[in-house]
Parts: sequence; C-alpha cells; structure tokens
Amino acid sequence: MSNEPDDEDAVKVRELRPVEGGTWGGLLFDNPSIGLEPALTWSFRFPFDEVTRDYGSSRIFLDIEWLPIPVPSWRSMAGQVLRNVGEPAESSVYFFQHHQYDLIDLEIVDQQDLRVHARAALAGDVDGLGIDPVSADAWLRFTGIRVHLEGVTSADSARGRLQGFTDTGGLSYSPSPNRPSFKFFPADL
Repeated sequence: MSNEPDDEDAVKVRELRPVEGGTWGGLLFDNPSIGLEPALTWSFRFPFDEVTRDYGSSRIFLDIEWLPIPVPSWRSMAGQVLRNVGEPAESSVYFFQHHQYDLIDLEIVDQQDLRVHARAALAGDVDGLGIDPVSADAWLRFTGIRVHLEGVTSADSARGRLQGFTDTGGLSYSPSPNRPSFKFFPADL
C-alpha cells in the first residue's frame, strides 16, 4: 500500500509532525450485561501538529485504547512489547474524524517517573486514511487510572478493586464531578 494518499485533502506522511503533550493512562472497566469481565486496559495518545485544508484545520492524534498490558504496576511499563494486537484493543488516527486501524504494535522503551517513552505503529487502514502503516514515537505523560465498574459506589471500593489489577501505591483519589467512575492520580501529578 502507498504511504502517500492520492487525495489532495488526505493527510500525508510528511504532515505528521510530532508535538509535545502526549498522554497515557489506565481504565479498569467491566460490562456485565454483555459478559465483559473486569479488565485493566491502557490508552496512549500521540499528538501531531495541526494540518490545514481549505475547509478548516484539524489536530492529528494517533490513539490506542483498550490495550491490555500484563504488568504488575503502572510504574513498571518499561520493556513491554506488544505486536499485531487487534480487538478488543482499538486504534485510530484522528484527522477531522477517527480513522480506524486493525493492528497495533507498541513498545514502551523507557519509563521515567510519570512519563513513558513509547513507540507505536498501526497497520490495516480500515477507513482509507491513506497511510499504512502509520507510526509515532514520543514521551507520554501519565494521566492516572479511571475505575468504572458495575456496583462500585465508593472510592475505597474502587481502590480495593484496582489493587487486584495493579499496584495503587502513589495514587490518590480525585473526585470527578458528574462522572460515574473514580479517577486515581499520582500524588505528584
């Protein structure tokens, strides 16, 4: 497949200019109504510079969501390598809208406190963005872990459930108004 789309309005590889501000975080989630057991998954967002067309401008993001990574702690991500991961993980490139991809490669090269150095490549351009594969390499800042579980109604209960999936040391509860979930942030965030 081509690395440069023919459509003059499509994003081009040379327009993917990384910028600061990428993030990563966790989500402990379940959905008993469809049989989805509690699972801790991770999300990574790699930002790129804004791109302008005649009809407007759009920031570009490479997003990875719902990615299961079997680590004992949010502090021990370095060295993790995942190849050709598909569902239930999701990946997309946002350019005016989300353009889905089939497969994810992710490597956590290093971790320094709340930041990870991550490399990602997405393949299988489902929605015809025109770049396949597309990749990113950046330092990403930790945004915490959200707990959204059926029947969990208190921060203490949420922390207790989260402890079954990852070390919660260094994480503090932070109220999120109007949200049916519980967010835990590092104390020094």
